[in-house]
Amino acid sequence: MKALRIQLLGELTVFRGERPIPLPSSRKARALLAYLALTARPHRRDRLCELLWELPDDPRGALRWALSKLRAIVNDEEAERIAADRERAAFVTAGASIDLHRIAEQLDHTLAEQPLDTLCALDKALRDPLLDGIDLPNQQEFQAWLEAERQQVQRLRARIAGALAQHPESSPEDAAEAALRWLEFDAFSPSAASAAVSLLRRIGRMAQADGLADTLSARMRAAGVPWQVPTSPAADTLSSSLQTPTAEDEQRAFLGRQTIHFCTAHDEVRIAYATVGEGTPVVKAANWLSHLELDWNAPIWSPLFRRLARHHRFVRYDERGNGLSDWDVESIDFDAFVTDLETVVDALDIERFALLGISQGASVSIEYAVRHPERVSHLILFGAYAAGWRVDADEVTVREREAVMTLTASGWGKDLPTYRQIFSSTFMPSATAQELAWFNEFQRQTASPENAVRFLSAFGDIDVRHRLGEVRTPTLVLHSRGDQRIPVETGRHIAARIPGAEFVSLESDGHLLLGREPASERFLNEVNDFLER
Repeated sequence: MKALRIQLLGELTVFRGERPIPLPSSRKARALLAYLALTARPHRRDRLCELLWELPDDPRGALRWALSKLRAIVNDEEAERIAADRERAAFVTAGASIDLHRIAEQLDHTLAEQPLDTLCALDKALRDPLLDGIDLPNQQEFQAWLEAERQQVQRLRARIAGALAQHPESSPEDAAEAALRWLEFDAFSPSAASAAVSLLRRIGRMAQADGLADTLSARMRAAGVPWQVPTSPAADTLSSSLQTPTAEDEQRAFLGRQTIHFCTAHDEVRIAYATVGEGTPVVKAANWLSHLELDWNAPIWSPLFRRLARHHRFVRYDERGNGLSDWDVESIDFDAFVTDLETVVDALDIERFALLGISQGASVSIEYAVRHPERVSHLILFGAYAAGWRVDADEVTVREREAVMTLTASGWGKDLPTYRQIFSSTFMPSATAQELAWFNEFQRQTASPENAVRFLSAFGDIDVRHRLGEVRTPTLVLHSRGDQRIPVETGRHIAARIPGAEFVSLESDGHLLLGREPASERFLNEVNDFLER
């Protein structure tokens, strides 16, 4: 059987050997193949339906039809490339050649060491638009994903253009044109700006260089990006500006390196986890309302996550019933939450790490630290509670919480102002209308109404009060002074009960910190100082 080859750059094409295979006429079926092949990991069927099909059509039926069409194209007697069960679907890439994956692998090597003809070939291959003709304007989430992937291709082109601009075998004219492309793809890169101006001067295009320098000075100043116009086109000055990436360049490239994997818990539940960054490991215990993909670009925790990942190997995971982990599960309870954390840590083979627990994730972290004191170097708790809402609750509190659970079952993820006021505003009272709208949509994509109710019920039964005195790990407890969901007194009580624990109160009213809040900066500073001890 001839090898399978998929071309994503330009028009989507599937080859057996050199022969193209006719694809379904349905644009959505082709979009499904492209999405599965490019992401190369399992996706929930519900998520695929939301991504590609509108209601009130029959999205599940449409998905089944599309998968059957794709199986006929990419499966053979040697490989079942469309792997699907009742809950998930995936494209198995082993043994298949995907053009964009192949190019990305080549770019993992040092570009400066690549031959000039190799760089030119890569640059030429990336000129075709990604998935030309696969746009779905009425499917906003798919279109947003596609645009993000096209921007990633532009970043690849920027890297290649930068390498061509400084390659010793590039002619001065070709190097200048490459530098201009680099700047086109990465408009706020100081390195690209310096290269373009310097190379234009080197080949005698002084008027163009001066005009570009004026434009770039205004652009960088308006964006707050430090940059100085190169004063000399000398070879040593130019080489230095090209070969030394700025902190902004490095950070931009770094933020795309989050990788998502799956591990299996003792009861066969698949748990999704993500790692990013290098250095001392920091593991964040899962808390409700998490989604490894959506969180990474969220207005709430994203800035904190990215800052932590700059100097640490940062690990997150979605707890069972939530996010990218399995939703159809038998157990959603405290013991399962703890064993899921154990499963993720064991899958990563991390011997010792700092553990970050937020909200009910703090209770999970406390239990884990007591069970495995030899593995936790630092314990960080934010918005923590040691006992759930049912523990020692009076009848009025129980009725109130059960009313919220009833409202959750009927209003989860819907555009209900009453629901948002009762639920969302207690998490972040100072959020803007845009942030609340994001949070409302985030809820719908993170968990089903049934699982949301199960979580709220499970949280009510948590009780690790008896474990507080047994914690032997250095502990930092942080809590927002105006937290309307878990009062600050709860955090103080936890810090008082854990031997030697430090307590820091933050000037915020949020149970979830907004990345733009000054309290977020204080949170990061306190955590980083604590981890360095």
